[in-house]
Amino acid sequence: MKTRIILNSALLALSTFAAINAWADGSPVGLWKNIDDATGKPKALIRITENDGELKGKIEKLFRAPEEDQNPKCEKCEGALKDQPVIGMTILSGLKKDGDEYNGGHILDPANGKLYKSKLTVVEDGAKLKVRGYIGMPMLGRTQTWVREE
Repeated sequence: MKTRIILNSALLALSTFAAINAWADGSPVGLWKNIDDATGKPKALIRITENDGELKGKIEKLFRAPEEDQNPKCEKCEGALKDQPVIGMTILSGLKKDGDEYNGGHILDPANGKLYKSKLTVVEDGAKLKVRGYIGMPMLGRTQTWVREE
């Protein structure tokens, strides 16, 4: 029993250290709360991972009013994502490091089913993420601020 407690404590310490280390080096890898740019309220938790230098973001949780569907489907999405659950959906993909920001990717807005070009920048010493979705060129879009959760 004592060995299990020590092992669990060591694993917790290692995972905390890994999260702090990713945060300290300015990496966007981790769990983020996205904030609606119109209402200022949290919308979802998105987990960003990196594989072979490419970032992906998957929705882990939605913040919805009690009267709203707690497990909505992407009704307005097209193709393979049509009518798929929003929770668990990859909405951010293809981003690669380019200087101080990540470019060349796409972001999906499950509310309208549209796919936008995307870029992101880690700000405030890794505490926040500026995520921009746009059509054509970056100045034709909108930016959301995401707040690091871990």
